[in-house]
Amino acid sequence: MNYNEIGIKAFQEKRYEDAAKAFTEAIENNPDDAIGYVNFGNLLAAMDDIERAERFFQKAITIDVNCATAYYGLANLYYDSERYIEAAKLYQQSIDHGIEGADAYYMLGKSFERDEKPKLALPYLQRAAELAPEDIQIRLSYGILLCTLEMFDIAKPELESVLVQEPKNADAHYNLGVLYAVSTEDTEKALHHLKEAYTLEPNFTQAKYIHDMVSQRFN
Repeated sequence: MNYNEIGIKAFQEKRYEDAAKAFTEAIENNPDDAIGYVNFGNLLAAMDDIERAERFFQKAITIDVNCATAYYGLANLYYDSERYIEAAKLYQQSIDHGIEGADAYYMLGKSFERDEKPKLALPYLQRAAELAPEDIQIRLSYGILLCTLEMFDIAKPELESVLVQEPKNADAHYNLGVLYAVSTEDTEKALHHLKEAYTLEPNFTQAKYIHDMVSQRFN
């Protein structure tokens, strides 16, 4: 019987007590397998038992220094605790040890961004966008970062690609509106996108403020 699979199914169905029992069985039956500890760590993290989750991830790494998912799980804990530099190191280790997909690159980039190091974040968000071109959140974050770095020519198609997939994305409209306002003379498009942003989200006061400021400046 594969207790890890049983536990994962219970975890996905939010039957946390059943998941805990299954992962406990997995660890007791195979104490030298890091995966059981990783799974239990993910469960504890979902239950906001941060200290115990940290110990389980660290135990998994002790058992198998190449366990990419253990580094990733521990990195997520540190990211959520605003320990961004520690998180970045662990995301990098998860990548070095072969974790697949765009998420680790995305989270590594976000760690640097949250630590106010946007230039360090850039190559990782770019790589994440390359790996997951249909992921709206990744493409939006990459586009916003490009705007932050004033790389407007590259940012514009990224933000436009988000709107192709999700025409009512207020954040994409807002950032595209700001881009037009600060890097072009196309006031009409700037106002259009800013208005779309606060129309879609009436509480988007920053979009309304910049829209009115741009409107007054050119009238």
